[in-house]
Amino acid sequence: MTMHIVVLGAGYAGLGAAKRAARRLRGTEVRVTLVNVSDRFVERVRLHQLAAGQELPRLPLRGLLAGTGVELVVAGVTGIDLGARVVRLDAAPYEVGYDLLIYALGSGADLDAVPGAAGHAFTVATEGEAARLRSRLAGTARSVAVVGGGLTGIEAATEIKEAHPGLEVRLVSAGPVGDGLSATARRHLHRALRRLGVTLDEHTPVAGITAEGLLLGDGRETPADTVVWAAGFRVAGLAAAAGLATDGHGRMLVDATLRSLSHPEVFGAGDAAAARVAGGRSRMSCQTGLPMGLRAGDAAADLVTGRDPRPARIRYVWQNISLGRHDGVTQFTRADDRPLGAVLTGRASARFKEAITRGTVWRMRHPGPYRPHA
Repeated sequence: MTMHIVVLGAGYAGLGAAKRAARRLRGTEVRVTLVNVSDRFVERVRLHQLAAGQELPRLPLRGLLAGTGVELVVAGVTGIDLGARVVRLDAAPYEVGYDLLIYALGSGADLDAVPGAAGHAFTVATEGEAARLRSRLAGTARSVAVVGGGLTGIEAATEIKEAHPGLEVRLVSAGPVGDGLSATARRHLHRALRRLGVTLDEHTPVAGITAEGLLLGDGRETPADTVVWAAGFRVAGLAAAAGLATDGHGRMLVDATLRSLSHPEVFGAGDAAAARVAGGRSRMSCQTGLPMGLRAGDAAADLVTGRDPRPARIRYVWQNISLGRHDGVTQFTRADDRPLGAVLTGRASARFKEAITRGTVWRMRHPGPYRPHA
């Protein structure tokens, strides 16, 4: 009987999983179907560039899947029936049955974190949201407050200010900006913010967002006609609603081979899954999403061909932060994400990140053998 592997989500993890499984199972009767809400692969790590006004390359999924044998279904996932092994969709064919499922639906901006965010804030979490912010910045925006001192917030604030120097841009963070970086990396980051003219408000919790700007935790107000929310991401509730074992954030709990702890016919990869890494569970990032996807595709192929799936060995190597188009900071890390003393800054870091980003797309086209880090 023909086996059917269904992959949900065509981000870094899902696309990698589908292509890896198809490559491993070429010449067999196994079907691989990739389900995604759009017909394009989105370079999520570039969405701050799109928001700032730059054009991004179009990457149709059908082109990336050409010659692989992977069937593409363009539809949103509305539910999963684990007992019947059926995925329900919002467009034709409306239902897809599976023997093995790879769940890689990613994450989105957490707009429920503070009152008013859903109604008043922009984000750079999806292509559509970044395009909406782009239109705003090219139109009526005069002052921008970016909330969130992590990588997304830093990149959004610096990219926007460099592309729109006449805008007043403020970066607001509940804690220190660049937390987790070494002292050398933080110094360069703060110099870049000053050079660009980005106003920095650290240790400034935001309690709410209105049409006029930010309500701060201490009761003060910060005016801004445009607020960008970059203070956290969350996953869809589909995994938990279906009955899969999840953590307190709704992420799938998986074993060392990325199989669900509750349903071994389901694998999890990318932001939607909490995999074991050195120091705990994986954080949401492209750096872990792509290797998790490749490993999940391998593991599914192993099961189909009668092999025992090998444990995934996921580790961190660096954090790449762009500071506009010609500056950046690359923090090299230990396997558990703790910073090393090694740091790359300036144009060298910007070129390094661009090479990594382009190389990631190349891996999407050519998902070769998985080689875990030692």
